[in-house]
Amino acid sequence: MNRFKYKLVALITVFFITVSGTFTTALASDGHEEKKGFNAKEVILGHVKDAHDWHIVDLGETHVTVPLPVIIYHPERGMSMFSSSKFHHGHDSYEGYRLVDGHYLASKGLTAAQYPEGSIIEVDTNDNPTGQKIYDWSITKNIAFLLFGSVLLVFLMLQVAKAYRIRGHRQAPKGFQSLVEPVIIFMRDEVVRPNIPGAKGEKYVPFILTIFFFILINNLLGLVPGSANVTGNIAVTAALALISFIAMMAATNRHFWGHIFNPPVPGGVKVILAPVELIGVFTKPVSLMIRLFANILAGHIIILSIISLVFIFGSLNKVAGYGFLPITIVFNIVMMMLELLVAFIQAFIFANLTAVFIGQAMEHQGDHHH
Repeated sequence: MNRFKYKLVALITVFFITVSGTFTTALASDGHEEKKGFNAKEVILGHVKDAHDWHIVDLGETHVTVPLPVIIYHPERGMSMFSSSKFHHGHDSYEGYRLVDGHYLASKGLTAAQYPEGSIIEVDTNDNPTGQKIYDWSITKNIAFLLFGSVLLVFLMLQVAKAYRIRGHRQAPKGFQSLVEPVIIFMRDEVVRPNIPGAKGEKYVPFILTIFFFILINNLLGLVPGSANVTGNIAVTAALALISFIAMMAATNRHFWGHIFNPPVPGGVKVILAPVELIGVFTKPVSLMIRLFANILAGHIIILSIISLVFIFGSLNKVAGYGFLPITIVFNIVMMMLELLVAFIQAFIFANLTAVFIGQAMEHQGDHHH
């Protein structure tokens, strides 16, 4: 337990140093930015949103950034593939494409509503948008971490399965297997079986476990300094909710739809209740999407906001900035511990509600009296 505490403190310290270094650069990377002052909104949103490169750390003059592949499909010019580093190091555009940022929008008198920051557009020889529709299939930071999280999930679960095959069910689990196996048994016995009873429930155990561990791994990866905010991206949570919705629809039967369109209530009430029941079918995955997205994103923003207070006070007075530093460290230790708890809770809630919704979709004729 003591070793775990030391590792946790070390992780939080590295997180603080990494993020504070980036904030320091944002505050005083050159004289011009120093005059403008610290823009907390710009820095915080820059950390939680997706990007075409993986920005690890920014400490003074040291910039550690991993470029990612840019894949663009143009209806007339076809496919273009190059590194995202082509958009930096003095290159305003590359092969007729440009990465939109705030400086470009300001210089051209454009707005983010017309061309969102971080998007790639086609430009002419004068660096003006052509308005041509292009398709961005790039490997962004979130996609890269999704792939990494998926590979990590498969690797860890295969290791657990391999250990189980070697030791068998008669021997006590050891190592990583001893950590994961109780979680698997708990999810099977306390989540899947009570909500999806019978033989059908056993078939859904791998699906529910995959959802739980996939969300958990990506939640934990999001707490690592320099990583991507995957589950705090609404596109990712929407995809997960869609998968749950498809599984729920596949489990429905005629009794379920009969309860939706012909609820067991007096005739006059059916006209009101039937549309409400039908809307409820679609609001279930929406609630899954928003709950996971909002909780994870809010946690990241709170941590970054607390850190930014040091530099907000520091831009006003250096003494105030250093004076607020110990308070920031304490608050962030508490928030990081809370975020670790939230990572597990949100993965459990998503998996548990998915099992509940699938179980409700398997409604039998005898359930109408409920």
